[in-house]
Amino acid sequence: MSNKIRVIVSGAGGRMGKEVVRLVLQDDELELAAAVDRSAGDSDAGRLVGLEDCGVRVTSDLEAALAGVAADVLVDFTIPQSAYTNTALAIKYGVRPVIGTTGFTPEQIAELDKQCQEQEIGGLIAPNFSIGAILLMKFAAQAAKYFPHLEIIEYHGDQKLDAPSGTAIKTAEMISEARQELRQGHPEEEEIIEGSRGGYYNGFRIHSVRLPGVFAQEEVVFGGFGQSLKIRHDSYERAGYMPGVKMGIQKVMGYTGLVYGFEHFIE
Repeated sequence: MSNKIRVIVSGAGGRMGKEVVRLVLQDDELELAAAVDRSAGDSDAGRLVGLEDCGVRVTSDLEAALAGVAADVLVDFTIPQSAYTNTALAIKYGVRPVIGTTGFTPEQIAELDKQCQEQEIGGLIAPNFSIGAILLMKFAAQAAKYFPHLEIIEYHGDQKLDAPSGTAIKTAEMISEARQELRQGHPEEEEIIEGSRGGYYNGFRIHSVRLPGVFAQEEVVFGGFGQSLKIRHDSYERAGYMPGVKMGIQKVMGYTGLVYGFEHFIE
């Protein structure tokens, strides 16, 4: 009997999905159980990502894949509009969800956690799987105790659908756990152009930059008396997220309930 973790990849034809398929096929501890994508067409999953044929055909029906194969984990990098449904389907079939798609509401996360608890399985929703990005969040939360005046600037390509990014929102949430709400700036400040001060969150601002040629960066800028502090993380390619994805796949095998945030796996 194989001890490999059997993985279904949802969104296998997308840019992140292809990286996950490649990771699973090339890792001795993982096994590709199914690959699902609504637009990739009928093809071999290995050939889809530039590797040799692996014998797993890409299909378009996630529920059919969940019902038709024995799997341990679903990895989903799709779109916010389908991520909740995909996660709930995985839990229904007793398959542990590892979700890199953003856009979940707190109420949805609570409901999915309840479903995981009832099924006695683990799950993970992670706005960012980059270990470096998670360290930025942790460092920023620590710095906010001493530098409560701050702003977040996040940069992504111009085709990104959501703003601010899930990573920026998660960073803001972690900062807010360490810092009391403090409304920054001049009390009579006025936006001459609407939105120029960025999005308001717990007293500070989040700015989203969307430009072609940009991959993913985030910067937290702190200001104090006579000094400033900048903490920045840059991602250059999607392969950089794969060590975190593998860690997530392995960790959920030993959890019960849904974990929100990859930082819980990094001490």
